[in-house]
Amino acid sequence: MAKNPTDHNKRIDQPTGTAFVGHEWDGIEELDTPMPRWWLWTFYLTIIWALAYVIMYPAWPLVNSATKGMLGWTSRGELAAEMQAADVKRAPLVNALAAIPVEQLVANQKLYQGAVAGGAAAFKVHCVQCHGSGAMGSKGYPNLNDDDWLWGGDISAIHYTLTHGIRNPDHAETRQSAMPAFDGILTPAEISAVVGHVQSLSGKAKANAKGAELFATNCASCHGNDGKGLREFGAPNLADGLSLYGTDKATLTQTVKYSRQGVMPRWNDKLDAATIKMLAAYVHSLGGGEAAPVAAPAIAEAKAANGQP
Repeated sequence: MAKNPTDHNKRIDQPTGTAFVGHEWDGIEELDTPMPRWWLWTFYLTIIWALAYVIMYPAWPLVNSATKGMLGWTSRGELAAEMQAADVKRAPLVNALAAIPVEQLVANQKLYQGAVAGGAAAFKVHCVQCHGSGAMGSKGYPNLNDDDWLWGGDISAIHYTLTHGIRNPDHAETRQSAMPAFDGILTPAEISAVVGHVQSLSGKAKANAKGAELFATNCASCHGNDGKGLREFGAPNLADGLSLYGTDKATLTQTVKYSRQGVMPRWNDKLDAATIKMLAAYVHSLGGGEAAPVAAPAIAEAKAANGQP
């Protein structure tokens, strides 16, 4: 067998029997140690695996798509199959929710609890951006855990608000209220007096006769003479110390001068009816949800039973 003509020039490391490659750094020389056989086989197997993957799965990008692969698998297809399986699993709950009137949902505890669980998931997707992950709200966005409601806290009222939204200009059935901006209607001194009266309703300031008079003339028609609000107008309770924007003098002055016109989206054009019922059940369950208001005939009967006129 012919020898490599350069073999006689190679120096051999005596302890290992391995040739030097001729590189030297500060007296340290590199040996031409061959790769371990197991490492080489592993490397060859990765090449084979890569070739098989390219043939079996989508791999090479094209102008508008990618190579399909012999298995026809796609991540989108797998997601669609998982979503279809989830839809099949939740179909009994969805069908039951579609069949029951929302005002009867609380009485059906098993269905109500299922709706609450589904609503919690939907809330994390659609509502946390404004109301927060714990539904505690923030400035301008209501806390859904308390019992302070603008339009009502029973499940039917919540459902209506979710369905139709608040101040949606493209929807006739939306919740609608309009507080006037009093800048130009009242003088700065009169606005200050009204603010002082509003603060006095929750014990944050001393009562003042001028503010009370102005409030009765300009504000009581919506907020009530006692300032506790009228839900049919979406007018907030001013006597409980709670506020969407704040109860300090500067914030209240800003509110009275320029008004507030917050908007909540309507969900009837984005979510199906069952999901809206789930959201209504979840919000109702948070702690501030109320019982359905007593119907007028029932109120009359209750008064008669107590000997009231």
